[in-house]
Amino acid sequence: MSIALALHVLAIVIWVGGMFFAYTVLRPVAASILEPPQRLTVWAGVFGRFFPWVWASIIIVLASGYWMLLGPFGGFANAPVFVHIMNGLGLIMMLIFMHVYFAPYQKLRKAVAEQRWPDGGKALAQIRVLVGINTLIGLITIVIAAGGKYFL
Repeated sequence: MSIALALHVLAIVIWVGGMFFAYTVLRPVAASILEPPQRLTVWAGVFGRFFPWVWASIIIVLASGYWMLLGPFGGFANAPVFVHIMNGLGLIMMLIFMHVYFAPYQKLRKAVAEQRWPDGGKALAQIRVLVGINTLIGLITIVIAAGGKYFL
C-alpha cells in the first residue's frame, strides 16, 4: 500500500504540478516576451517534453490507484465516497488530456513544422483552455484526496 500511495502521489505531483507551472508561470511570461513564431515553437517543444511524463503519470496513477482500490479498500463497493469522486475526476482529466494530445497538440506540431502561425495559435488557444480546466480539476482532486475523509 505504501509503495502504491507514494507512486500515486508522485505521479499526480508531476502531472498537476507541471500543468500549474505551465499555466500560471510559463504561459504569461512566454506570451509577454515572445513573438508568435517563437512562442508557438517553444510550446511545441515544452509539450513534446512534458507529455511523455503525463502519459507515464497516467499509467502510474491508474495502476497504483486501482491497486489500492482493489487491495486495501477491497473494491469499489467498500471504497469511501471521496475515492469514487477522485476516480471520476481523474478519469475526466485523462480524457481531457487525451483529447489535447490527439487533437490540438497534433495540430500545433503540424502548424509549427509548416510555419502556419495562425493555425498554431488556434491550436495553442484550445490547449490553453483545456489545460486550465484540467489544472482546476486536478487541484480540486488533490483537495478531495487530502481531506476527503474529513469533508465527506
